Amino acid sequence: MNHTYVIIMAGGVGTRFWPFSRTSYPKQFHDVLGTGRTLLQQTADRFDGICPPENIFIVTSALYKDLCKQQLPQLTDDQILCEPVARNTAPCIAYACYKIAQKDPEANIVVAPADHIILKEEEFKRTIRTALDATKDQDILVTLGIQPSRPDTGYGYIQYIPEAGETIKKVKTFTEKPHLELAQQFVDSGEFVWNAGIFVWNVRAINKAFSEHLSEVAEIFEEGKDAYYTNQEEAFIDKAYSLTKNISIDNGVMEKAGNVYVVLSDFGWSDLGTWKSLYEVSDKNADQNVVDGHVMLYDTKNCIIKTPKDRLVAINGLDGFIVAEYDNVLMICRKEDEQKVKAFVADAKEQGAEFV
Repeated sequence: MNHTYVIIMAGGVGTRFWPFSRTSYPKQFHDVLGTGRTLLQQTADRFDGICPPENIFIVTSALYKDLCKQQLPQLTDDQILCEPVARNTAPCIAYACYKIAQKDPEANIVVAPADHIILKEEEFKRTIRTALDATKDQDILVTLGIQPSRPDTGYGYIQYIPEAGETIKKVKTFTEKPHLELAQQFVDSGEFVWNAGIFVWNVRAINKAFSEHLSEVAEIFEEGKDAYYTNQEEAFIDKAYSLTKNISIDNGVMEKAGNVYVVLSDFGWSDLGTWKSLYEVSDKNADQNVVDGHVMLYDTKNCIIKTPKDRLVAINGLDGFIVAEYDNVLMICRKEDEQKVKAFVADAKEQGAEFV
């Protein structure tokens, strides 16, 4: 029996990618990079050869069950775990891990978000296998750490103990999204990496960590052991989610646990959280523009433009802008003001739900 499992977290809405990412059709279900595969499909493809298709579980919102089935038709209903409400990553991971534990107490698990970009697929697989080898026989919690290229305040930072020759380093501290000055100090010290939000552990280790650090979450999902894989599962999960709190796995477990390790990684990673991050990983033309659409450009540079193929768009005189149109919403915004996108979404919500 193959004891390797993959949990793909696909429940987020991706507000910062509006108007492309909407509540009804979030970014993980879009072909963001123009490859012919959506982000969710690319994430599942990435684990080909790591685990068998029947060992992949998707955790998503009940709203997106049909989208998941359309995009990953190889999965059974039992492999698509539907959350009745969003409760952040700790309950999402607990649901999947307790369900997998019921089927296979020897399970060795990778947890990955559905909306990340990995440019070096083979290096990614090698890194994942290194982590899985470590967690197979040791009850440790492993995260993947990315060498920071700038003092970004949008990422969590991991400080590790630099032991020579060790591939997997002991984690000293976790810091969630620091302010700019602190982020700069972290980068300058050379002892910190970005938290990629990809985790590897065996099911014993993670369920023990839940019991120790989030005991109420552990108790709730432990109670479901007779309901998983039965027609009682949906009713049990509805009740469980009404009881559980909203907390991330980082705050709830990783920052508190003493058995956390990091694999230093370099596989062309981006969490694709914003338009600017998509601009950074995309191919650019001679004027440093990223263009996806039927577009005519004049005296325009350093822009990212994503518009419908059936609409001709002419742009003149822009430098450093996001121009994005999807489903009757057009947004034009300076790249450096991209944090305002959340405010646009909030205002659009007030004007009518069809915009968001």
